[in-house]
Amino acid sequence: EIPVLFEDDYLLALDKPGGLPASPDRSDPQQPNLMKLLHSGIAERAPWAQERSLEYLMNAHRLDAEASGVLLLAKTKPTLVALANLFGSEKTVHQYIALVRGSPREERIEINTGIAPDPVRIGRMRVDSRLGKRSRTSLRVVERFPGYALLHCEPQVCRTHQVRVHLRHAGLPLVGDPLYGGPPLFLSQLKRDYHAKRNRPERPLMGRVALHAEELRLPHPVTGQRLVITAPWPKDLTVAVKYLRRFGGGNPVR
Repeated sequence: EIPVLFEDDYLLALDKPGGLPASPDRSDPQQPNLMKLLHSGIAERAPWAQERSLEYLMNAHRLDAEASGVLLLAKTKPTLVALANLFGSEKTVHQYIALVRGSPREERIEINTGIAPDPVRIGRMRVDSRLGKRSRTSLRVVERFPGYALLHCEPQVCRTHQVRVHLRHAGLPLVGDPLYGGPPLFLSQLKRDYHAKRNRPERPLMGRVALHAEELRLPHPVTGQRLVITAPWPKDLTVAVKYLRRFGGGNPVR
């Protein structure tokens, strides 16, 4: 079951779990993805689809497979077109919470660089000021820990892997993001008297990229009403931050 964050006659916002692609992966079209599951449910007249009389459902924006959080879908094609215009005009605000390795000197950072596909490694993006597509991300420190930081990230335009690429470019790779140089976080790194379980390898506190789409703000594509859709932190991120605060001496930024 995937939690519903917001719903009306035109929109459906879901709390996408981390690790589940929103759309088909071009390199692996057989891999399960959220839209395929939803479309199958509509075709098979699943109870949740029948209750809503759903015949159409399409995601209106990108959300990395590894990330969790707010994903907005349109219930009609005209609504999808209206949403596409909104996202293209930068009238929407995506706010992510990110746990990164390292700690920036400033409380706020603006990264404004082009992003393009990495010609060497398929599926990865890189900063490319000459050939890359325009992209900008605003970063704000929420809390600091020894060797780590919790950041609010607001990307403009939302290119593929934009937050991850810009954080790597800033020397602040996401925890648990090997594609962009982000190491895993283990409890043994934080707790001095940690004792490993016999014959069991230690598991990281987060088994995925530490990135969560926490909030989406936009004008409603039909009514014009201002919408603020929020997704609570997933359990893995909550646990990781809890241990950082307990053993790492968190320092919230006011």
